Amino acid sequence: MNENGGEIGAFMAGFVIGGLVGVATALILAPQSGAETRAQIAAKGDEWRRVGEEQFQEYRTHAESTVSDVRGRAADTSGQVQEKARIVLDEGKSRVSKKQENDVEPELESGEVTTDEETINNNDEGDATG
Repeated sequence: MNENGGEIGAFMAGFVIGGLVGVATALILAPQSGAETRAQIAAKGDEWRRVGEEQFQEYRTHAESTVSDVRGRAADTSGQVQEKARIVLDEGKSRVSKKQENDVEPELESGEVTTDEETINNNDEGDATG
């Protein structure tokens, strides 16, 4: 894409420079009056303005389609990244849950695990005596 931009820029620079050299040559060598020369310059200026506007519209259309394409690709990539992140997050949650279940089961068998209610009651008794 950068190569195309460079080629287009080089073409446009050559086009403008060539046009200016052509106009300068025509003005110097033209055997006509000043009024005719001014009319000719005005006509060429109008023609170049029209060509420039057409080129601008072409480049603008091309740029808009490129931007649209890039936005679409970015949205697709974003969706893929979000989906992969969800998968990794879900897998991590699953592993943590399994690890917690495996860690609690031996404590339940030995009777070392207290419930939340027992912990609260023990804390309340310590506060009452202190």
